[in-house]
Amino acid sequence: MQERVAEHLREYLEDLQDELKWNKSFNKTQQQLIASAQSAKREIAEGRAKPMNYEKL
Repeated sequence: MQERVAEHLREYLEDLQDELKWNKSFNKTQQQLIASAQSAKREIAEGRAKPMNYEKL
């Protein structure tokens, strides 16, 4: 029983570490994502954006 509890705690701690890494990575790129979204909105408003052709992907 102790082994199962210990394993569960190890997995839980690993998940927490992964979550912290993800949050740190996201925070580093958040300003870039905001700038890209604003740029895309501007292009759409100015009529410079074109619908994506999924057949060409």
